[in-house]
Formats: sequence, C-alpha cells, structure tokens
Amino acid sequence: MSDIRLKVFYTVASHLSFTKAADVLCITQPAVTKNIKELETELNIRLFERRGSKITLTEAGEILYRHAESIFEIYRKIQYDLGLLKEKQAGELLLGASTTLSHYILPPILANFYKHFPDIRISLLDANTEKIEEAVLQKKVILGIVEGKSKNKDLKYVPFLKDEIVAVVHTSQELANKDRISKDEFHGIPLVLRENGSGSLEIIAHELRKHDIQLNRLNLIMQLGSTESIKSFLANSNCMALLSISAVSKEIVDGQFKVIDIDDIDIKRVFYFTHLQGQLEKIPEMFLRFAQNSITKSYSL
Repeated sequence: MSDIRLKVFYTVASHLSFTKAADVLCITQPAVTKNIKELETELNIRLFERRGSKITLTEAGEILYRHAESIFEIYRKIQYDLGLLKEKQAGELLLGASTTLSHYILPPILANFYKHFPDIRISLLDANTEKIEEAVLQKKVILGIVEGKSKNKDLKYVPFLKDEIVAVVHTSQELANKDRISKDEFHGIPLVLRENGSGSLEIIAHELRKHDIQLNRLNLIMQLGSTESIKSFLANSNCMALLSISAVSKEIVDGQFKVIDIDDIDIKRVFYFTHLQGQLEKIPEMFLRFAQNSITKSYSL
C-alpha cells in the first residue's frame, strides 16, 4: 500500500468528499478517484459507500481510517524527533510542577531534555497543585504540570500521564499484617494525608465521596506538606497513607512499604500539563511534546 494512496484515502475519509480532498491535496478529482479505486482493488474490499453525491465509510473503511490516523501520527512524531536533532534551541523555560511530579516523574525527563538542549535554562517551581495553577495564572511559570484539573476557564489542560493512588503502610508496623480491608475498617484506621490545596488530597476526597466516605469522618490524625515527610512518618507510626504509586514504587519493590487493598475503592487519576489559554511559545511547547514522547516510551498510557 503506497503512502500516496493512503494519504488520498485519509483525506477523502476525513472530509467525506472527493471534491474537498482534491482541493486539499491540490490534485484533480479524477486523480483522487483513481487512487481510491486502485487502493480498493489492492485491498480487495470496498472502502466507501456511494449514494448519489454523498459518500460514507464502509466498515472496512472505518478500520483503515483508524489505522491511517495512527500511521500519520507516527510520521508526525518522526518528523518531530528528527527536528530536535537539527535545531539548536536556546532560551529559558519556566516550569512549575506539583511535588509528586517534580520529585518522582520529572527528574529523568529533565535530565534527558538537558542532553538535547543544553542551552535552554530551566527553572522549576515545586509546590502543590493549587499553588502551581496560581503561578500559571500570574505568569510566574509558563507551563505547569499538576495532579488533576480545576474548572478555571483561563487555564488549558493537556493530559500527560495516568497514575494511581494506593493505600500504603510501612512493613515494620502492625498494619502490614493485613492484605485487604473493608470500607468499614478503613474508617477506623489512623490516616496521614497531604495538606489542603494538594491535588492528591482533592482527588482522594472526590473519589471517596463516590463511596459515601467523607474525609472529616475518617480517622485523619495528621496532614503533612510533602510525600517524603509522610513516608518518614509512616516508618515510625502504625498509620496508613494514600499516596501515588509513582512515589512509593521503589520502596514497595525494596520491601519497605506494602499496598493494602480497600474493598471496592480504586483511585485513578491523570496528571496534566496546564497553561494559559492560547498557543504556547516554542520552547514550552517543545518541552511538552518532548515529555509526552518520553512518557510514551517509558509508560503504558
């Protein structure tokens, strides 16, 4: 299957019009028709249903269209990656990231970005989600990366990475003898969580409300301002915390922490890039795409 025929097919399928496809591709309508017929002959299946002046995709056409979208997206990524090698960039990048991201997700991405663009100076503001969003609104940072998204219409959100919040205890404590607890048991277990304004806390509260569980009715003994302080606290207390799996994966593998399942409760979330509405400048846009490509290579989204 030639790329030319696939491009012609994709353009016709996108517009559902041979005439518009010819205009977009700057070729004649007979040339569009010829390419589609040759593609249908090659694949031995009809791709379009023709009814008078209107056309629709057949089931085979729908399948090919989805694959064509993926193929052309790969082409765009190839062009982007090759462009990184050819272009020398210099300037400043003002980033802001919530603590989970800045501590556990971003460091290897930032290191790799520096290898490609050593002349770009990066400043990173590390704070909770609420403060990062405020910094974006005040233009103290150009691009933020946060846990969840608010309803502020001045901010645009772009999905970055899926994450899961899990219940963990330190293996040195008595609670580590449990593998699973009921929602009733969960109410009585001493908890330590992040501070108000944390994106993690907002997501936790939102998900627990779906199960008719209110934070103020839980045995919340303490709120701390960082994930690292919570991890240190757990090592010295028979308590449970709800933390990002990204923040405790190393300790779980090393046997320091254990995940406790809570019946019917599954807390999933998405990390987002956020910036002011409108088009990003070149360097922030470049970092956003670079980070997305890095995550695609390292994580299953």
